[in-house]
Amino acid sequence: MGFDTATATAWITTANAVVKEDEARLTALDAAIGDGDHGANLARGLAAAVAGIEEKRPETPGGVLVAAGRGIVAKTGGASGPLYGSALRRAGKALGDTADADATQLGAALEAMLAAIVELGAAAEGDKTMVDALTPAVQAFTALAADGAEVAAAAHAAADAAEAGLAATIPMQARKGRASYLGARSVGHEDPGAASMTLLLRALAEVTA
Repeated sequence: MGFDTATATAWITTANAVVKEDEARLTALDAAIGDGDHGANLARGLAAAVAGIEEKRPETPGGVLVAAGRGIVAKTGGASGPLYGSALRRAGKALGDTADADATQLGAALEAMLAAIVELGAAAEGDKTMVDALTPAVQAFTALAADGAEVAAAAHAAADAAEAGLAATIPMQARKGRASYLGARSVGHEDPGAASMTLLLRALAEVTA
């Protein structure tokens, strides 16, 4: 199984459902070290992403991700809107007109997604951001893809790596965003952006299984 238009649509639809289900947890994480609106913002943005896909009815997986990114940017407040929106649009553009991406092509799209977030957020691993979940996930995905793995196996490994990356944010002191204002008091909490990114990657693993 590759990553075709239906799978891309299922990814965003599933991400919308799981983020909605975990909205309160994401908001609680953000309330501890941020401004407490991450769950609500991202849930609203992903709902708009699904609506954008339904309206545009893209014919390629890349088109689906571009439409989703535009929907998120239009409806998501805070920093997460531009970050997730730009990331999905960049991933969609990396897929180009491909009708059914293989693991190598999807890995390149995930690398583009990570590059967009790093570029826009000026964040690096260890800053206690979504980059700490996405970076190991992309590394795990592309490593398996390079070894000839199918999309499902690579996506499963990526989700597991994101989970580990999320756990690693707990002892970190934030160096970016509002959490950085708390200094040492940001230690001991999961980063909400890393938590939501992990949900998205788990959704990818689910729809490609």
